[in-house]
Amino acid sequence: MKTMRYAAIVFFGFYLILNSILTYGQADPMARSIKERFNMYGNTALQEKMYVHLDRSFYLIGETIWFKAYNLDGAHNRFLDMSKVAYLEVLDKDNNAVIQTKFSLSAGKGNGSVSIPSAIASGNYKVRGYTSWMKNFGPEYYFETDISIVNPFVRFDPAPDAERELSYDVQFFPEGGYLVKNMESKVAFRATAPDGKGISFRGVVIDQRNDTLVRFQPSRFGIGNFMLKPESTDSLRVVITDSRGRQFNYALPKVMQRGYVMHVSDAGTGQVKVTVNRAGFEEPGDAYILAHTKQLNPLSDKLVFEGNKAEFNINRADLGEGISHLTILNEKLKPVCERLYFKRPEKMLTLDAKVGKADFTTREKVTLDLSAGQASNLSVSVFLSDSIKGLPQEDIASYFLLTSDLQGQVEDPSYYFRNVSSQTDQDLDNVMISHGWRRFKWENVFGASVPKYEFLPEYDGHLVFGKVLNTSDNKSASGIGAYLAPLDFPAKLYTSSSDNNGNILFELKHYIGPKEITLQTNHLIDSTYKFELTSPFSKQFSQTSVSPFFFDKTREKELLTRSINMQTGNSFVPRAFVEKKAVLTDSLAFFGLPDEKYFLDDYTRFPTMEEVLREYVRGVMVRRRNKSFHFRMIDKVIPNTFYRTDPLVLLDGIPIFNIDKFMEIDPLKIKKVELMSSRYYLGMLQFTGIVSFSTYKNDLAGFELDPKVLVIPYDGVQAEREFYAPKYDNQAAMSGRMPDFRNLMHWSPNVTTDENGKAQIQFFTSDQIGNYKVVVQGISNNGVAGSSTTSFNVGKRSL
Repeated sequence: MKTMRYAAIVFFGFYLILNSILTYGQADPMARSIKERFNMYGNTALQEKMYVHLDRSFYLIGETIWFKAYNLDGAHNRFLDMSKVAYLEVLDKDNNAVIQTKFSLSAGKGNGSVSIPSAIASGNYKVRGYTSWMKNFGPEYYFETDISIVNPFVRFDPAPDAERELSYDVQFFPEGGYLVKNMESKVAFRATAPDGKGISFRGVVIDQRNDTLVRFQPSRFGIGNFMLKPESTDSLRVVITDSRGRQFNYALPKVMQRGYVMHVSDAGTGQVKVTVNRAGFEEPGDAYILAHTKQLNPLSDKLVFEGNKAEFNINRADLGEGISHLTILNEKLKPVCERLYFKRPEKMLTLDAKVGKADFTTREKVTLDLSAGQASNLSVSVFLSDSIKGLPQEDIASYFLLTSDLQGQVEDPSYYFRNVSSQTDQDLDNVMISHGWRRFKWENVFGASVPKYEFLPEYDGHLVFGKVLNTSDNKSASGIGAYLAPLDFPAKLYTSSSDNNGNILFELKHYIGPKEITLQTNHLIDSTYKFELTSPFSKQFSQTSVSPFFFDKTREKELLTRSINMQTGNSFVPRAFVEKKAVLTDSLAFFGLPDEKYFLDDYTRFPTMEEVLREYVRGVMVRRRNKSFHFRMIDKVIPNTFYRTDPLVLLDGIPIFNIDKFMEIDPLKIKKVELMSSRYYLGMLQFTGIVSFSTYKNDLAGFELDPKVLVIPYDGVQAEREFYAPKYDNQAAMSGRMPDFRNLMHWSPNVTTDENGKAQIQFFTSDQIGNYKVVVQGISNNGVAGSSTTSFNVGKRSL
C-alpha cells in the first residue's frame, strides 16, 4: 500500500513537472501575444515562390527561350492556384528590359516561349519571373537566373570585363547581427570575385595597435567563419591576401558598447541550443525568442536570464524542413538578434531518367523513361551539350529549399545536398549566417492594423491599372466611368470607375496575345478627361548583379556552326509552329446569349441604318429628339415598358456614344445585330439594354472612332506555341531532304507521371551529331522537389 502511495506521489510530481514544461511560454502573456500576432500576420502575408526551368542557358539571337514556371505556396511547397498570370523578363546588366512577356498560370503551373530579338548585343543577361502578388514583398523574392546571349552578326568583345580593375567583395556577418564589447561572437564571412565566385585567401583581424587578433581562411566558395571577442569599441580591420599575394583591406562591423549576442548550435538528442548573452544593461529587461519556418508553426517563449546569459533549447522536430528564422526580441518587441538555421529534409524527390542506350544515330527514335517514385509534374529539356558552355543553372530542389529564402547569390547550391557530411553541414551553416535573412517589417507583424498591399493577386485574369486625369491640369479625376475594349472577336468589354485618386482597374479575362485596345469615357457626359496606363512589369530590381561575360575565342568555329544551324532551322520550321495560336474558348460576346439576333443578309437590304432598324429590328425603337438620334429599348422583364435612356451601343465590341455619327455608317458593312433587352450590369456601371453591331471582319469596317478614344497596342498573356519536333516514323520521312539541325532536340514542359511516378516520352534525334544532355526538373504532388540529368550520343546514320 505504501509502495502504491509512493508511486502515486512520484507520478503526480512527474506530471506537474511535465505539465509545467509543456505550458512554459504559453503561460507568459507576452510570449503568447507574439505567437498570436505572428500567426495573424502569416495569414495575410501568403508567400508565393516561383522556379523557372529554362530549356538551356546559352542562346544565339534568333533562337527561342522555352520555359516552364512552377508557382508554389512558399510555406508548404505545394502548387498554388492563386495567381493566373505571371511575368518573365530578360534584363541587361543595367536592369534594362530587353524582353518582356506575360504568360498564363493554371493550378500553379505555366509555360511559354520568347524569341530573342536580333538587336540584342552579346553578353550575359538576367532572367527573372514573378507574379503581381510577389511585387508586394520586394524583388529579392523573384526568381532570377543568368543566361548568355551571343549576337554572331555583330562583332563583339569576347571578354568585355577582363580589363576591369580587380576588386573583391568581402563581407562580414556576426552571428545574430552584432559585435558587442567583451562578448565572443562567431563571425561568418564571404569573399567573392567580380564573377560572383568565391576566392581562396588568407585573412587576419588587426586592431588599432596593429596587433593580430585572429587568423582565418575560407572553407568553401570563399565562405567560412572565425571566433572574435573584441575588448573595446575601437574599429577593427581585416587584411586578406589572395592566391597571388595581393593584399586588400576591409573594415569589420562596428563594435557596440551594449547589445545582444546569440549563438546557435546542435545540442544533440534532437535539440537546437540557442544561447543569448547581453552586455551593457544595468537594469533588468525581458527578452523573447520567436522561431518559425516559412512563417509556419511559430514558437514563442520568454528568455530567462541568469546574470546576462540565457539558454533555450528547441526541439528540431518542431522546426520545418529548410530554413527557419530565429529572432530575439526585447521587451518592446524590437528585434535585437536574428539568425537562420537549416534543417535538412528527410527525403527529396528521386528522379531517374533513362534512355535505354548510350549511342543513337541521326533521325532515330529515343524513348526516355522517367521515374519519380510518386505522382509528380515534370519538365524535360534535351539539348546539344557542345563545347560552347552555358552558365550553370540551379536545380529546383536546392532553389526551393535554400536559395529562395536567402539574399545574394549562392555558388553551386546543389553542393550542400550532395554527399551530406559534417563538413557540408558546417559549410551550410556558414551560408545561413553569411547570406543574411529577409527581414520582416516588424511594424506590420506587431502593428495594430492589417498590413495593406499595393499589388493585388491576379485571381482570374490580367489586371490593368491606370489613372483618369483632367486634360486641362493633369489632376486626378474621381467618379468617372471608363470603358476598355480590345479590337477582338468575340466582343469583350471591361468597365471601371475611378476612385478618389483617379485610379481605375480592369480585370482582363481570356485576353490573349498582342492586340489593340480602346480606352474611353462616355464622351457625351465626360469629354474632358484622358488616361494614363501603368506598366504591369515590376520597377524594382534586386541587388544581384549579372555575372561578367566571357566567350572563348577558340570556339568561333562551333559558334559559326550553331549560327548556320539556327538560321537553317528557322527557315524550315513549318509556319504552324512559328505562330502562336490563341485558343478560342467561346464565340459568344461578353453579354452572353442575346435576346434577339439578326443576320442582315437574310433580309432586304436598306440604304440607311435608320431604315434597317425601323423595318425589322423589333427590339430597338429609333427616335429623333432635338435633331439627334436616340435608341429606346423595351424591357423584356416588364412588358410594354420603354427605357428612357439610350442603351449601350457597340460596334465590334467598341462602345459608341455618338449615335448620330453611327447612323451614318453604310449598313452593307454590318453583318449582324444582337440585342439584350434588359438592364445589364457590368462592374460598377449599368446599362438600359445593349445593341451590338458586328462587321464582317470585326475590324470596324472603316468607321472612325472619336478622336478622344485612346487606341494603343497592348499585350495580353502569350498564346500557346507548340515546340516543333519532326517525326521520322517511316522510311520516307527518315530519308527526306528537309534539313533538321535542332540544337534543342526536345522540350516537354508539362509531363505528368502516374500514381507510381512513371512516365515515358518519345522523340527523334536530329541531323546534328554530338553529345546531348537531358535535364529533368520536377516536384511531386506532396511538395517534394528533385532533378536528374543524363546524356547520350548521336552519330551519323549509315546509308
